[in-house]
Amino acid sequence: MNDGIPAQELSSRWERCRSLLQQFVPQSTGIMVFSRLNIYYFTGSFANGVFWLPISGEPVLLCRRGAERARIESPVKHIYPFKSYRDIEIVLNELGASLPEIIGTEMNGLSWALSNNLVKYLGSHQFVAADRVIGMCRAKKSAWEIGILREAGAKHAKCLTELLLPFLHSGISELEISHKISELFFSEGHLGILRMENYGEEVFLGHISVGDSANYPSFFNGPVGLQGVHPAAPFMGAAEVKWTAGKPLIIDNGFTVAGYMTDKTQVYWLGAIEDIPVKARAAHDFCIDLQHQIAGLLRPGVLPSEIWNHCLAEVERSGWGEGFMGWGGNKVSFVGHGIGLAIDEYPVLAKGFDFPLEEGMTLAVEPKIGIPGFGMVGVENTFEVTSAGGKSLTGDTFDIITI
Repeated sequence: MNDGIPAQELSSRWERCRSLLQQFVPQSTGIMVFSRLNIYYFTGSFANGVFWLPISGEPVLLCRRGAERARIESPVKHIYPFKSYRDIEIVLNELGASLPEIIGTEMNGLSWALSNNLVKYLGSHQFVAADRVIGMCRAKKSAWEIGILREAGAKHAKCLTELLLPFLHSGISELEISHKISELFFSEGHLGILRMENYGEEVFLGHISVGDSANYPSFFNGPVGLQGVHPAAPFMGAAEVKWTAGKPLIIDNGFTVAGYMTDKTQVYWLGAIEDIPVKARAAHDFCIDLQHQIAGLLRPGVLPSEIWNHCLAEVERSGWGEGFMGWGGNKVSFVGHGIGLAIDEYPVLAKGFDFPLEEGMTLAVEPKIGIPGFGMVGVENTFEVTSAGGKSLTGDTFDIITI
């Protein structure tokens, strides 16, 4: 397929994964992948099955369903159907690629029931966690991936800072704004899906919050709260919440091109800029400045945890600590996250992330401040790590947009 992942791109991913596996899981001579998204990353097909990548030799894709489609989409040479985990070893033995005693495993890609089934049929093998290897592999984007992300970022910025503005008016509801954004996003090529990897996390389109809705209690692992459409779908926005003068509107959402996502947050104000409360303007300006500082630190060799510590020190000096990165129970302990095929990728700008940044990593940087009784201000943009610092892929409009 013309828009599929090139064979050379996949080959470079396999080699990076092998190198990382030898570095972090040296006792294993191969890695087994189960989640649909990671199978896509390594094969170019959103297949349902198992991908086996040995340290040396050809990889193998086993499909529970759709082997015919996988052969159309994927450059992988060895693609076979299978019905049971008991078939994995049989197929690999027939190919002369027997499984090693110790197998690196994507443990987050299996449910408890399926993992028990895997152990049942491959009981003579030991499975060791290799999820970090996959996360670190995906974190560094190739020039091919960066090109897609730049396209997504440009379209994302165009929609939120240009195309949406004529449709915003007093009395419009959060849900109506959500529907208009969806229409504009689709018109610009958005695929219509956002993906998250952390177990149990879901999102659709993003969060649209008017006023103090941005501080509404949230299940989502992010600082922006919202009521959402319904308790069964706490996403987008509420039909009963209207945008009126004196309330900020914050939109935090993602845009997807060819499977790759950018993340951006934009704040709007109904009325003149001088009518924005002084405290809110000061908080927003602080977030813009902090984003600028973080961007300057997005260089190869810098530790994500050092960036987080820098932010904490700046926040402590500023006096914005109480509302920084969420109000009350919505507060989160990070200021940015990797992004690509999923919104929540490695690395995270947070405590404990002590492996250095690499050129080509992409991160969503999102300093925000919740103000009780008012709402939330702040920014979020997707940045590319370069030797000269972070380069925004989602435009350079950071101020509050007045309508």
